[in-house]
Amino acid sequence: MNFNEVNFEFAAGKADQLPESNMPEIVFSGHSNVGKSSLINKLVQRKALARVSSQPGKTSTINFYKLKDFRMVDLPGYGYAKVSKAEKQRWANLVEGYFAQNRKYALVIQILDMRHPPTDDDLHMIDFLFRGGYRFAAVLTKSDKLNKKNFEAQLDYYSDIFKTIEHIPLIPFSAQTGFGNEEIRKLIEESVTEFNNLEV
Repeated sequence: MNFNEVNFEFAAGKADQLPESNMPEIVFSGHSNVGKSSLINKLVQRKALARVSSQPGKTSTINFYKLKDFRMVDLPGYGYAKVSKAEKQRWANLVEGYFAQNRKYALVIQILDMRHPPTDDDLHMIDFLFRGGYRFAAVLTKSDKLNKKNFEAQLDYYSDIFKTIEHIPLIPFSAQTGFGNEEIRKLIEESVTEFNNLEV
């Protein structure tokens, strides 16, 4: 699959603005400032396809990026404290509206900061994905910020958290070094292929 031919397609601020789901969708979910945009940019080898911001809570829309074989869906980052209650509610309604539709979900990539324990919001999202029967993987970003000892300790820690959920890939990743990038690409390819085979 070609990850380099990609275009920004659409930004939806309300659930009723969501485009038709007519191809497999790879969904990116995570806490605000967890490195979601950096991950997307690294996967497609673009520096600024997804806007990287030093200010958390900047992405307030669901952003769609179209590739030849699938669509990438960038959900707004959750858990940013300085956003107003009304704006948080709008985000929640938008994301809930997205998952309430009958869309072509091939894979949800749940992104977590490898340096820290998952937040309550992270755990709620993981529980939602698990209970909803969505195919998902956990990607642990900012792995390059850890020395070897801490890296192994955190990987063991997250492996322990996810051991009760069968068949959930756990992939450490670094946007700086590209560590884990090919593994995530391979998982996306497998998920899209499997989804298309089930659709036939």
